[in-house]
Amino acid sequence: MSQRLSYAPYITFTIQEWARLRADEPMTLEAADIKSLRTLNDPISLAEAEIVYLPLTRLLSFYVEAIQNLHAVSSRFLGHNGKKVPFIIGVAGSVAVGKSTTARILRALLRRWPSSPRVDLVTTDGFLYPNKVLDARGLMERKGFPESYDRAAFVDFLAAIKSGKPRVSAPVYSHLVYDVVPGEQVVVESPDILIVEGLNILQPGDLPRAGTPIVFASDFIDFSIYIDADEAVLEDWYVERFMKLRQTAFRDPKSFFRRFAELSEPAAIGTAQTIWTNINLPNLRENILPTRSRADLVLKKGADHAIHEVALRKI
Repeated sequence: MSQRLSYAPYITFTIQEWARLRADEPMTLEAADIKSLRTLNDPISLAEAEIVYLPLTRLLSFYVEAIQNLHAVSSRFLGHNGKKVPFIIGVAGSVAVGKSTTARILRALLRRWPSSPRVDLVTTDGFLYPNKVLDARGLMERKGFPESYDRAAFVDFLAAIKSGKPRVSAPVYSHLVYDVVPGEQVVVESPDILIVEGLNILQPGDLPRAGTPIVFASDFIDFSIYIDADEAVLEDWYVERFMKLRQTAFRDPKSFFRRFAELSEPAAIGTAQTIWTNINLPNLRENILPTRSRADLVLKKGADHAIHEVALRKI
C-alpha cells in the first residue's frame, strides 16, 4: 500500500522564535519614527518593529545579495556587463490589514542599511482606472477588484524598473477625492530596492491556452509579503478605521466621502459594515486571500493588531 507523503511549503515561527533571528541587527528607528510611519488604526510600537521587522530586514539583506550575485553570474555567462537590477518587494493583503504601515517601516529600515541603498515605495492605487472610466464600465462598486486596475500599465511600469530604465513614472491616487489625480505622477529613479504595496499584486491572472508567453506583475517581484488576519478581525478594523476617518478626513469639503461625516454613529457603523460585506469581503475571498499561498512570507496578525506568527516559504 502506497503511503501518501505530505509537504509543508512554509516554516512557521512563533513571534518569539522569529525575534531571535534578528541576531545583532541594530535598530535604526526611534519611537517617534514608528509613530509617524504607522497608519490611522495600526498601533504598532517600536518594540514590535524590532521583533518583527529587524529579522525581516536581515533576511532581505541576504536575498538582495543573492539576487545581485545571480545577476552577476548571468551577465558573466552572457559576456556583458549588465546593470544592477532593482530588487522588488511586494506587500499584499486585505483592506485595513496594515499594508501601508509595513511598507513604510520596511522602506525606512532598508534606507538605513550601511550601504544606504535608494529605496522607493509605490502603491498600486495609482494604477486604478479613473472614476470616469470605472463609471462608464459599471465598475465603481468593484473598485479594488482586479478588473478595476490598468494591469497592463502596472506590468509595463514594473518591466521598465526591472530593465534598468533610469526614470519611471507612476500615476498618483488621492484617497481624499477617491480618484487618480490627472497629470500628477510619482517618479522612481534607479532604485536599488522598490517596495510595491497593493491588494492584488500576487495574482497570476489567466494563462493563454496556446501557451503564448505572457508576464504578470507577480513575475517581477523578488520577495513577497502577505499580511494576514481573520475575516471578522479585518471587518472590525475596517469599521474602526471608517469611524476614525469620519471624524477626520471625511470632514474635508473636498473629500469624496464628505456625506458620511454627517451620519449618526449607528448609521455610520451600518454603512461601513455594508461596504465591507458588499465590496471588501467578496474581493478578499475571491481575489486576495487565494494569493496568500504564493507569498514568500506570511505575517499573521491577531485582533490586537500585533503579529503573532510568521511563516517563511521554504526554498
